[in-house]
Amino acid sequence: MDLVKRYTPGILLTIILSYIAIFISSFVPKGLISPGVFSLLIGMTLNPFASKYDSLNKGVKFTSKGVLKIAIILMGATLSFTQVLQVGKYSLFVMMFTLVAAFGGGYYLGKLFKINWKLSSLISAGTGICGGSAIAAIAPTIEAETTDIAYSISATFLFDILMVILFPIAGKYFGMSDLGFGLWTGTAVNDTSSVVAAGYAFSDAAGNFSLIVKLTRTLSIVPVVLIFSYINEKIKERKNTENGEIKTHQKVDIRKIFPWFIILFLGMVSVRSMGLITDEFSSSISSLSKFCMIMALGAIGLNTNFREVSKSGFLPMVHGFLISLLVVVVSFAVQMMMGQI
Repeated sequence: MDLVKRYTPGILLTIILSYIAIFISSFVPKGLISPGVFSLLIGMTLNPFASKYDSLNKGVKFTSKGVLKIAIILMGATLSFTQVLQVGKYSLFVMMFTLVAAFGGGYYLGKLFKINWKLSSLISAGTGICGGSAIAAIAPTIEAETTDIAYSISATFLFDILMVILFPIAGKYFGMSDLGFGLWTGTAVNDTSSVVAAGYAFSDAAGNFSLIVKLTRTLSIVPVVLIFSYINEKIKERKNTENGEIKTHQKVDIRKIFPWFIILFLGMVSVRSMGLITDEFSSSISSLSKFCMIMALGAIGLNTNFREVSKSGFLPMVHGFLISLLVVVVSFAVQMMMGQI
């Protein structure tokens, strides 16, 4: 009973905050700004007040980590392994280049701007994979600070707003086909809501195709999370060695670095792929997953002091802008070489 009392107030606050964020987002045309972004920003606004109450601490922290993982696991029920085949060789080929551009460009820009590698990696993940969802999935595996999570989401969603407006205009200007525009939007726009908004603004066919590409792109979360788990563990091992006297190489314990919640995520994808989850049930799980994600982002906001975020400075925002621009250009250029534009 005491455990319930300690966790309930904070969890209830994130639920209320989520409903408020969804309500505000409903007034934004074509889902330009997702509820998750509003939830994060409202949470950050309430941080100075919420941080004064210890009774909220346990529930908010559980939501920012535990509920976050639940959201990622449930996300698997909206995906199918067959979707990769449905998209075809073109989208997989384009995504290979955009992912290299996002993480390769992000690495060098991070070095150039002297941004800590965790923040730089989260911005790259948000740009290269799927916005807030990728950031949320990778953050716990590299033990990122809540300020890094909040700032990386902000850095990616601002550019998304511009792309939702400019992409349909550019697509029509270049005379792109529904297939070409769907590929471009699905591989270059970050957040799912922004992909849908930009895709369907061009045409219904382009919207459908861009969404399939986006969902397939989301599957790359799995290998990327594993890679960053390994990198984080190696960096920690190196620091421990430098600070101590042990100079011998120590093998990385896979059991220690493996994000076990991803196994459950893959399990949900497998169940969905075998047809054991109906479209109606998948839709319900998808809604629950999105709500859990909104709760988690709100909790991250409640744990984030805006003054601390502002200390990151202007460069991380420029970092996010340049990576997003690079991905857009690379996606377009690869399609031109393929004759899709």
